[in-house]
Amino acid sequence: MAQKFTVKSFQEAKDNNRKISMLTAYDYSMAKIVDAAGIDSVLVGDSLGMVFQGNESTLPVTLDEMIYHTKAVVRGVKNALVVADMPFLSYHVSKEEAVRNAGRMIKEGGAEAVKMEGGSLFSETIKAVVDAQIPVMGHIGLTPQSVNAFGGFKVQGKDEQSAKRIWEDAKLLEEAGVFAITLECIPDKLAQLITKSLRIPTIGIGAGKSCDGQVLVINDMLGMFSDFVPRFVKQYAKLNTEITAAVQDYIAEVREGDFPAGEHTFDMDADILEKLY
Repeated sequence: MAQKFTVKSFQEAKDNNRKISMLTAYDYSMAKIVDAAGIDSVLVGDSLGMVFQGNESTLPVTLDEMIYHTKAVVRGVKNALVVADMPFLSYHVSKEEAVRNAGRMIKEGGAEAVKMEGGSLFSETIKAVVDAQIPVMGHIGLTPQSVNAFGGFKVQGKDEQSAKRIWEDAKLLEEAGVFAITLECIPDKLAQLITKSLRIPTIGIGAGKSCDGQVLVINDMLGMFSDFVPRFVKQYAKLNTEITAAVQDYIAEVREGDFPAGEHTFDMDADILEKLY
């Protein structure tokens, strides 16, 4: 039987030079599959706003929607650590509101930890959530909730000033008590420097191979979209093509009367049928 992966497992993995695997999931069925496959951690990402809801960013996602999806994911997971994103404006107003909303993610959603974007601007808020006994994963670099401030989804930390800010943010988050930090869309060398300088593990997405672990959006990794593939994504399957072919086969068989066949139908006693006439 697989051992339950916990917040402490993240630190143990880094201490033992064992890479951490993480994927997103937004529903029971997918969560059950990735958990059974042996994934270390499942992220209920606010990326669901884009890949699940069809929005252009993560900003429209609400706290209630995150709780709803987290509850579904938790039902499908036995061994992985379930981390849920705190959506935009769920922790930006005050420390008290941040703690209350993070508490809802744990109490109502069933998450075992939350992920919060931002560095120095939110380090004190993150510390308040940690002090409330709620495990927090940090997230710096390209933080999608700041897409309007960044002027789009762009690589961060390529110049001296922004690289220094990201490095300092990482140290502030470690001091605030986060158990791990997601590094998104930053240069590999910067991620390597941060990873080596921190005691806690780093999880990369578009941040190179030096991070202590990796996370990808499940829909991207499975090739469920064909219009745009981020540079940092490797498609391990082409489900867009396979699903399209399967649906087209189904349509054809329905139209031709080949489905359902005999093995897909149920019989009844002939005597009962005669009594109906």
